Amino acid sequence: MNRNFIKTLKYSLIKIFLIPINLWIIATLVFFLLRVAPGDPVDAMLGSGATLEAREILRNNLGLNQSIHIQYFTFLKNLLHLNLGLSLSNQQPVIEIIRNALPASIELGVVSFIVAICIGFPIGYLGLKNKDKKLDGVSRIIGISSYAIPPFWGAMMAQLLFSIFIRMFPVGGRFPIFQEQPQITGFIIIDSILKNNFSALVGSIYHISLPAITLGFLLSGIFSRSFRLNLEKSYQSDYVEAAICRGINDRNILMKYALPNSLLPILTISGVTIASLAGGALLIEVTFSWPGIALRLQEAIFQRDYNLVQGIVIVTSFLIVSLNLIVDILIAFFDPRIKF
Repeated sequence: MNRNFIKTLKYSLIKIFLIPINLWIIATLVFFLLRVAPGDPVDAMLGSGATLEAREILRNNLGLNQSIHIQYFTFLKNLLHLNLGLSLSNQQPVIEIIRNALPASIELGVVSFIVAICIGFPIGYLGLKNKDKKLDGVSRIIGISSYAIPPFWGAMMAQLLFSIFIRMFPVGGRFPIFQEQPQITGFIIIDSILKNNFSALVGSIYHISLPAITLGFLLSGIFSRSFRLNLEKSYQSDYVEAAICRGINDRNILMKYALPNSLLPILTISGVTIASLAGGALLIEVTFSWPGIALRLQEAIFQRDYNLVQGIVIVTSFLIVSLNLIVDILIAFFDPRIKF
């Protein structure tokens, strides 16, 4: 036990040591890709009709007239001091913009993740229990659809069906505009509960439902397929066959033997799903006008706001890498088959 703990600790320290290297590579790629991409922040801010003198003054104020290597080393120096700079478009601190937008994205991501599990697990289980039957075919079609549907198309179809035709959910937004939004942590659902504001809680759930269900459905195929394969493998194992021979009923076999051993490999899938969640959230937030960090990224790209784009990508990458590290450590603790 102690030896395994020491090996897990060493593995964790190595992964932690690699995080700054990964972030440096990502930051460097983003920095140079932004500089070689078409477009100019000065043109985006002043327009094409600005005078040459006005353009040069603004370029000098923003530090864009310096050579590329000086800009790069200044960027790295500020990054080492956890300074992401000021937004080029509104001169607000980038970290403040991210701090204000990040809770909305995390809230949408967590709810979507829960929805994906609630959709994927039952579909995978029903498909396995009704193998080679009509219900199995339906579960396979749903799983394939979640993989095949592009996020932007799925979001637009969900808006068209449930917001325009049926009028069940709002077209977009995070909170009713005529209500006062509770402000404690930035997470509206949690803030509504903390303030015992039932109307705000209902309004926040009402607005998050459609984007979360849409994103959750698009991610559910990962869980349904993985859960089905691992559950089927567990049912074919020796310990389940021994339980069947002992006369244990199907429910106990599922809950005590097959299910616990099927869920552990899915923990590995969760780390991969986090990256998919971040990618899908960009299109979902833009389509539903969800005021999260992905929507801010899209706006920053159109405005050629170098500092804001760099800050959002770095913070998002740090969160993804950190969550994957946590998943790896949990797998190492809970799965005795993992050896280092």
